[in-house]
This record gives sequence, structure tokens and C-alpha cells, in this order.
Amino acid sequence: MAPIATMQRNTLLRNLVIVLVCLLLIALLFYAGQRKRLFRECRTSLYTLVTISVVSHSETKARKAMDAAYNELERVGRLLNFYAPDSELSRINRNAGVAPVKVSAETLDVIQKAVHAAEATEGGFDVTVGPLVRLWDFKQKKVPARESIDAAMDLVGYRHIVVDPGASTVYLDKKGVQIDLGGIIKGYAADRAAVVLRENGIEDGIIAVAGDIRLFGRQPDGRPWNIGIQHPRSADDETALLATLHLDGGAISTSGDYQRYFFANGVRYHHLLNPKTGYPQDLCRSVTVIAPSAAATDAFATGIFVMGPQKGIATLERLGMDGVIVDKDGQVLMTKGIRNKVKLVAAP
Repeated sequence: MAPIATMQRNTLLRNLVIVLVCLLLIALLFYAGQRKRLFRECRTSLYTLVTISVVSHSETKARKAMDAAYNELERVGRLLNFYAPDSELSRINRNAGVAPVKVSAETLDVIQKAVHAAEATEGGFDVTVGPLVRLWDFKQKKVPARESIDAAMDLVGYRHIVVDPGASTVYLDKKGVQIDLGGIIKGYAADRAAVVLRENGIEDGIIAVAGDIRLFGRQPDGRPWNIGIQHPRSADDETALLATLHLDGGAISTSGDYQRYFFANGVRYHHLLNPKTGYPQDLCRSVTVIAPSAAATDAFATGIFVMGPQKGIATLERLGMDGVIVDKDGQVLMTKGIRNKVKLVAAP
């Protein structure tokens, strides 16, 4: 009987081992299914490339949330489209010098944000600068005639925008003046996409609308997002970085003289125009702004670029924002609040 008992005991042990192995495999499979992963999609929206990355346990949940976020980007684009004749913005522009236009609370909010940025940057950021922008043809690489710039300047000035919050109206007080929200709409849309992602159960994500980035939460491994600042003089390598920093919330935007430019008679002409002169501003190479909202970083990156490095840093600190500025000579300036968070990886 002893050999039989031994055989039974061995069989029971083998069966127990098999059961334990099966339970371990099930546990491992369950853990793998619950582990957070990074999901990413790139699509064209708002006339540029948009990349959305989210952290989730479920690919189905991640894809659904990203679809909703891209739909929100498209909705914002339709609402504030400068070129669409049926947009609220187009109605405002058609009635310039004629009558105030009643708009939605959302359109009113974006235009108020734009006016605030203009006031805070002493007109460095100006959503009425469109007539000047359209004179500069960076494909043909030609400098506009002084007479053409002077004529366009007559229609530029954010003070032509009259906002009545009580009546929810916007009025352009001079015929021919137009608002183009291209300098703030990408950031605002990124903010809205972040809201939609969260409404769809995403706790960690990053939305990159061209150079405007809105982020929240952390990477799958729990570390903050690692953000790179492009080197402003890396024409041969667009991936070359000037600096890196870690963020787990808020937004970051960069404006630089390297994004659209041409040389004529040894002078670099770029797309960041000073609304007060009609010509490209030459005090900085690049400006990076960090703030809670992408609408703010989008607008202020341009406005601070036009203001220049010293006044720009002072303005950012006064407003409670952070920034990294490379001036025209390559010197790097930073606000006090960001100095210990930025790691320079290359000489400017």
C-alpha cells in the first residue's frame, strides 16, 4: 500500500503545482491587461499636424477618447475659422465699422483672452495683424514695399476691438480691420482637447498642436513628461534640442525666428512681425513660455518675442508665468521659477 500512497501523494503534488502555475499565469495576464500603456495618434487638424498621446489600461478607451479630442479640435476650428464665411469670426469681420456682432460665450472668451495678451505685451501680440502678415510672402522670399506696409498698418491695432461682455458682442470700430485668431486658436483648441480627454476618463495625456503643447498627469511609469525645446539655430537638424524640462501639468509653447524665414541682403526676415513697425522683430531667436493654459502660452510666446528679452522676462514674472528666451546674440535668459527645472543640452 505504501507505493500506492506515495504515487497518490506525488499526483496530488503535481496537480497542485499545475494549479499554482495556472493561477500565476492568470495573475500575470490580468496584470498585463491592467498595466498602463501609452497610446498615440497623429492627424491633421487646424491646418497643422496634431499629436495626441494618452495613458490608459485600455486601448479601446484610449482610442475613443482621442477620437473625441480630435472632434473637439475640429469643432473649435469651425467656430473660429478666419476663412469660413459662416463662422462667428467671419461675421465679426464682415461687420467691421458697421455694427457690433453678438457671439457665443466661447468666441467672446477667446477674443477676451487675445485682447488681454495684447494689453499685457504692449501690443506685441495682436490678432489684427493679418493685413501685415499677408504682405510677407516667404515662398517668394520678397520684402514688401514700404508703401504697402504703411497702408496695411492703417488697419492694424488691437484697440480697434471693442468687447462688450454684458451684451456678449464684439465690434471692430474701423472698416477693413479684421481679427485673425491664428496666434491663439491652436493653444485654445489644445486646452479644449485636454478637457475632453479628461471627460472621457483619461488621467494622463499630452496634446501637441504644432509647437503648442498642453499636458496633464504623467507617463505610464509615473515620471513627468519630458519636454524638449528646439535649438533655434539647428537648421540642418530640426530635432536638435537646446534644452529639456519635465512637466506634469500646464502648457508650453515656443515661437522662433527659425520657423518661417528667408535671407535677403544678409538679413534674416521671419514671420514674427512687430505690429508697430510692420517688420520682423529682431530682439530674440526664440521664446518659450510655460503657463497653466495653452491659450496663454500660444499668445504670449509671440507677444514676448516682440517685446524682447529683458521686458519679456519681467512681464512673464509679473504675470506668474515662466519662460526661456534666447536673445538675438544667443544668450539664454530664464524666469526665476524655471531655472532649476531646465537642463541645457547644447550651446545656444
